[in-house]
Amino acid sequence: MTTGSDFKGIRKTIKIFAVVQIGLMALLAFVAVNFQAKLNAIGRGRNFMQGVVAAFVIQVILFYPIYRFALKEADRDLSLIGNLSKEEVKAVGKKKRFADIVKISVFGFFVVFILAAPADPMVLSILFYSFILTILTYLQCYNFASRKLMKEQSAAKG
Repeated sequence: MTTGSDFKGIRKTIKIFAVVQIGLMALLAFVAVNFQAKLNAIGRGRNFMQGVVAAFVIQVILFYPIYRFALKEADRDLSLIGNLSKEEVKAVGKKKRFADIVKISVFGFFVVFILAAPADPMVLSILFYSFILTILTYLQCYNFASRKLMKEQSAAKG
């Protein structure tokens, strides 16, 4: 029977991700207020909602791939619970490195794209919103998938 202590590391990760999400939501609100003020100052206040809607559309498009990625990450993390052979640990480590490379690549993409973007506040706002929302989506999907998989594993073993 799987006990709550078996999932101690995963539960800790979920709590950390929840705290990070709160910080990112505060950052998102701060960035939105600053971009709204900047757009109002240059007489393009109506563009604020267009930027929000554009970032929302981008997130809708990215949601499924982010969800699938987070589900695989959660499944991989939960597979580490228990007794694994050296080959299994090696395979999981390889998957983790690949996932880390994907996350670093996405982060690098946004950083380079933001640095290379024109100084237009509308374009920058969409990029910043999309960046923060992508991270929030990943963290939320990981937490959801982890809880779901823990519940399934507990039910299967209990």
